Amino acid sequence: MQPTDRQLTNLILTIKTLKGPSGCPWDKKQTSKSLIKYLTEETEELVEGIKNDDHINICEELGDVLYLLLMITEIYSDQDHFDFDDVIRKVTDKLVRRHPHVFAGSKITDEQVLKDQWESIKRCEKQKI
Repeated sequence: MQPTDRQLTNLILTIKTLKGPSGCPWDKKQTSKSLIKYLTEETEELVEGIKNDDHINICEELGDVLYLLLMITEIYSDQDHFDFDDVIRKVTDKLVRRHPHVFAGSKITDEQVLKDQWESIKRCEKQKI
């Protein structure tokens, strides 16, 4: 296991502990809806850090946003809707599907053609839903 994998696993296990029987009362009572305001605040702080090129703040706020995303994922996993693997699989599949010029051998170098292709793929995906 790579160091990053271990760190991510450790964060997920920390969240499970916080939400578990001996965990934190605040964390245990959170819902995806109750976390919206925190996700919004932390995302705004991240954006501000990026705008200010404040690397120390960016690192901290990325961690806060990552924690909230994993916490929300854990809430849905607890309800048997989906888990972290499902989220990762879905976004990876989407990125590969929307980048055929990288993963499927098509050759496009014009940025406008890339944008048009991206939008076309998104429209097709929405029609299939």
